[in-house]
This record gives sequence, structure tokens and C-alpha cells, in this order.
Amino acid sequence: MKRKPVALLLLLPLLAFGLASGHVSDHAGDWPMPGRDPGGTRFSPLTQISPDNVSRLKVAWVYHMKPAGNTSLRPSEDQPLVVGPTMYVVTPYSRVVALDAATGREQWVFQIPDGDQASVRGASYWPGGEGAGPAIIFGTRQGRLYSISAATGQLNPDFGDHGMVDLKTPEVMTTGKDKSYILPSPPLIYKNLIITGSGPGEGPGGLHGGIGPNGDTRAWDAHTGKLVWTFHSVPRPGEPGHDTWAGDSWKDRSGVNVWGYMTVDVDRGILYMPFGAPNNDRVGVDRPGNNLFANSLVAVNADTGKLLWYYQVVHHDIWDLDLETPPTLFDVKHNGKTIPAVATVNKNALMFILDRVTGKPIYGVEERPVPQSNVPGEQTSPTQPFPLLPEPLAQNTLSRGNLYKDTPEHKAWCEQYVDSNQMLLGEVPYTPTALDRYTVTLPGTQGGVNYYGGAFDPSLGLFVVNVNNLGQPMRIIRNQDGSFSNSGPLAGVTRFWNPSDHLPCTPTPWGQLVAVDVNTGKIAWRTTLGVTDSFPPGKQNTGRPGLGGAIVTAGGLTFVGATTDARFRAFDTKTGKELWTVKLPASAESTPISYADAQGQQYIAVVATGGLAVGAPLAGDSLVVFGLSGESTDTLAPPLEKPSPAPPANPVASVPSTPGQLPPGPGHDLTVRVCSGCHSAELAASQHLSPQDWNSLVQSMSARGAEATDDELKQITDYLARSFPAAK
Repeated sequence: MKRKPVALLLLLPLLAFGLASGHVSDHAGDWPMPGRDPGGTRFSPLTQISPDNVSRLKVAWVYHMKPAGNTSLRPSEDQPLVVGPTMYVVTPYSRVVALDAATGREQWVFQIPDGDQASVRGASYWPGGEGAGPAIIFGTRQGRLYSISAATGQLNPDFGDHGMVDLKTPEVMTTGKDKSYILPSPPLIYKNLIITGSGPGEGPGGLHGGIGPNGDTRAWDAHTGKLVWTFHSVPRPGEPGHDTWAGDSWKDRSGVNVWGYMTVDVDRGILYMPFGAPNNDRVGVDRPGNNLFANSLVAVNADTGKLLWYYQVVHHDIWDLDLETPPTLFDVKHNGKTIPAVATVNKNALMFILDRVTGKPIYGVEERPVPQSNVPGEQTSPTQPFPLLPEPLAQNTLSRGNLYKDTPEHKAWCEQYVDSNQMLLGEVPYTPTALDRYTVTLPGTQGGVNYYGGAFDPSLGLFVVNVNNLGQPMRIIRNQDGSFSNSGPLAGVTRFWNPSDHLPCTPTPWGQLVAVDVNTGKIAWRTTLGVTDSFPPGKQNTGRPGLGGAIVTAGGLTFVGATTDARFRAFDTKTGKELWTVKLPASAESTPISYADAQGQQYIAVVATGGLAVGAPLAGDSLVVFGLSGESTDTLAPPLEKPSPAPPANPVASVPSTPGQLPPGPGHDLTVRVCSGCHSAELAASQHLSPQDWNSLVQSMSARGAEATDDELKQITDYLARSFPAAK
């Protein structure tokens, strides 16, 4: 399908349209897949909501995902799908629901069997064909792939085993089927193929060293569920890249998996896969070499899985700098040429703009010397790739001179925090975590930019993405058996912030929205994203860290939630000016969507549950939908989360030197090891739940990627239920 002029999209927003990535939908009012189109641009052609009227947005309807009788709250990063009059929502309560997109009324509910939970990031829509009707496709925490009828919510009997395919096959579960294997993000639909990534885990979690399930990408027949092709994420002997794993370090190597989103150039039949780090992603002593295809953007033939090209953005990762953002497809107009391009950004917030046919950088990349590790046996790469353009999207250096300085109390806390723990600050990019000394680099393990990635406005040529400026203390220690691990009271247990109020010690802004002009490679604008309510007036415009991405519309607007201040915002895409803000019941750790109903009414929808990864409390279960003819925004429930407490009276005295928040006992070390890869351990200590609710929350964390076996998850549940019982 040829690309239509942008002017046509603006004049006729309800016509079918296509981008360079290929066919999108039969109706421009739909949001039929994660990212909206195969190229992941998250661009809606709808124009009804504009900078002139966005201030009049009101709540149209709210859907509460938590079923009656359920007492626990669970996080969701779902990006709903809308096809025609129906919205499809994957809830964190083992339910997939179809709603009337104009009213929010339930049309059907599918209850996932066996207490299993779907991916927190949602589902995919297959339009059907050859006698098969449209289907909703999603993966689960137990490593299952389901196909259900989009019309009825019933299992499709011809798919796999009565509607389900067990992804935990012997080919990938080489170290035993008892290991954790999940599908963290929705699969990609291409023609009649369902293409799945995987979630075997990358961090220290429940896996020993780097051993565990394989992270291969696979394609399945959408009609039958039969395996069509497999791409080995860790090259086998004789395959390109195998020599980047010294000795036998490739065998049973876990991690190196696509746990985020893939995209596809439909016209060219090219699939783009962003791979994460190898396991263990903090220590690489047992895997000498650059370790392909870890931290690489890999292009393959989408019909066969055959390798076309790859580009590694981090060599021999020991910082957990996953490349998991959706590879965004667009055209670059540069030096009089139109170049089909793909952009990728990983956690270190370096944006690589590549020719999507050849994989060659458009604006140049150079290998620069970086510091080397002092961990015995660690063979870090002497250089790392740095794009010449654009400049880093987030802060990437940290020193004693650029710690937080604005409010005196928090400034003093941060300085004492660094001094009392003798922290090594990463004054240059890729400072390795030191042996027996806490090290803080920017961005930290949260990113930078995380799995959500950016959005692209084709009329402006702007790539818009929200970034975090948040570090995390890390330390490498030698274990009794001689191996090394990331450990210690602060390592992986808390972000680089005051755990009592989640105020980071990095320089502000702690959160930013950034636009890149892809035709020049230069930053078009930056704007602060988020406020700190606990700070005094005049000091609150700090930005806030968060998860979840932005979308852009042909109406000239960028919509984004993400931040821990529980706001939902609209910006002028051309200038970065904030135009509209509303307080949500909870932080939106999700990416919004925009769609239209049968009457052409445009809506903006976002899931708001809060989350744990960046300190936003679980405080809601809402899917909130806004429109120009909705009710008053006063119908939004008051924020369920408690406001951030004021800084302690004696901030220096509160410097944490031990975890402290989690009491000793069976399961303590396992809980810290498994849970601390994604969020602060003290977040668990802030909740008091029943054993059933703790089990639900732990299972939800597993669905988000916590790395543990089923037995280890039970041990964690027992420990938390014993340590933090529900209030009587």
C-alpha cells in the first residue's frame, strides 16, 4: 500500500491510510494493535481534538478492571485495542474483556483458566481470514499463548490445544520446564503469523548464573498454532555471531530475549526485534565477548526468520541496558534523499537512527573508549558505540557537583547519602559497577527510556519520547563460591533516592519529554514532565520519573501519563508547550490510545493503576476515557494514593545503610534478590495484605517479569504474608 500524502490524513481522518511501514487499518478511528500501526509510530490521524479545544476534554466514561469481591490492586501497563465499535482490554485480574468503545459497557468476558494471568502490556488483534474470524491473541505468566474469538470471547478450538499453545517447549526450556517463562508483551501479528518474544529473565533473579530458558523469537501459524520458524537469539555453532561467546558460554544462556515490542515493515517483509541483555545482566565474567544478539536491533525476513542485518548498541552489557523499545519506522528526508529509517533507543537514552533496509547509521556512530571493570575476570568492551546525532536524550553523567541542589533539606540528605556510603559516581558514560564499592551511573537500570519507546508525527518529522533521569546504586561482591554478584544493602534494593519520599538525588528534571527532528538529527525541544507535590510552591517543577509512553495525533497533540505524580497531560507537539493536565486516580504506567466511535467522536483512553517500578503506589484499577462531550472531570475519583510525605525533620539521620524494611526470616534473601531487579524492596514493606492478596500481587509481579520458579514465588508469597499480614 503506497504512502498517502499527509494532507489527505488531515482532511479525511476517517479514511483508511498507510505509512511506510505498511497497511494500518480499515478505519482511521481504530487503534488495532500496540503502537497503532505495524511500524509502531503511535500516530493517530484523528484531528477533532486540537490545541484549540483540548482544554475542554472531560471524562466520557470509566471502566473499573477489578471484579467485585477482589480486594487487591494489581498493576497494568495495558494499551487497549479498538477495532470498529469494540475495545479490547487485558486486565491484571485474569480477565480479558470486550467493551463498547463509546460507552464502556461489557460485551463479553474471558476468564483465563488456572488462575493464570495475561501479559500486563495487553493483547494483539488478528483480523482472521480463510474461514477464520478475527481473534484476540495474548500470552500469559505460565508461558501459554491463547487465541479467543474477537466476536464472542470464546476459545478458538482449531488453535493449538483447544485455543491454547504451550510456549514452554523442550527447544527453549533446555534446563527444565519448571523454570519461569512468560510472554511479557503482546505478540506481533504479520499476515497469518503470530510472532512471539519471550521472558526467561535477564537479572540475578531465580536463575543461577546465566543458565535458563532460551530467549528465542518464534513465529506460529495464526490458524493452527503450529510453529513456523525460530530465530536463535544466542547464535549456535556455525551461525553468525556465535564467535562473540567465548568457549561454551552460549550454552543454555538465558536472557537475550525480546521482552518488549517488535515492529515490522509490511511492504518489505522485514521484522525488527529489539533484544535485551544476557543473563546475568550485571555480571558478565562467565560470558567473555560482545555477546550477540544481546542489546541488538536485529532485522530478519518476517516470513522465514532468516537474518538480514543486526546492530549492537551495547557490547557485553553489565549495566542492564536493555534494547527493548519498539523500533519505530519512519522516513528521513536528508541531503535531498528520502531514506526508509528505523529508530531505536535503549535504557541509556542513546538514539540510533538507521537505514531500515541496510542497518547502516544515517547520522554516523563512533566507537569511543570507555572505562574498564575492576572485577577479576570481567572482560568489558574497550569501546562502546555513540551516535553522532542526536545528542543523548537523557542525562548520562553524574558527579558530586551535579547532585540535586534546590531545596536545602533534600540537598543535604543526598550529599550525606553519597558520602556515608562512599559512592562512586559515574562521571563518564559506561562507568562499570565497581567491586566492593557502590556505583551510581546515569541513566540507571530503569532508564533513560524503557520498553514503551517513543512516538512519531509524520507531518512534523518529530520523534517524541519521555525520559527518566534516575540512577540506582549497584555494587559487585565476591560470593563464598568465588563467583561475583550484584549485592549489598543498597544494590538493586533502592533507586538513587530517599526511600521515605522517593525524591531522587540526581539533578532535575527527573522526568522530561523530548522531541527529535529526525530530518536533522537534532533536538527540537525539551520540556519538564511532572511535578513534586510535596515540595514548596516555586520548587515543584522538578519532573517525575515514570513508565509508559506518549502518543501523537494529527490534531497536533502529544498525550502522556507515565509520571508518578498521577497526572495525564497534553502537549503541543510542535512546540512542547503543556496545554492540558488532569489528575488521575492513580499514576498511568501505561501508554494511552486515541480512537473514534461510529459517530466520529474522538476519544483519548489511558489505564491508571499505579505501579511499583518507580515508586508509584498501587492506587487504582481504572481505564479512563476522555472526550470533548464527556462529563465534568470532577467525576474522576479523588486520588487514591497518599500524597508524598514532607522530607524528614532530620534528613541526614535517615540515611539508609541497611535494607531494614524487610525483616529477617525464611524467604528474606530470595525476596530481595528476585524483587529488587525492578523496584525498591521497601515498597513491599509499605503494604499489609491477606495471604490471598499477597499471592495475587506476587503472581502479578511475575507477569511483569520477576524472575523466579513457581516454588520460589510461593516462598516469596509466604514470606510477605508472614511479614506483612493484613491489618486486623
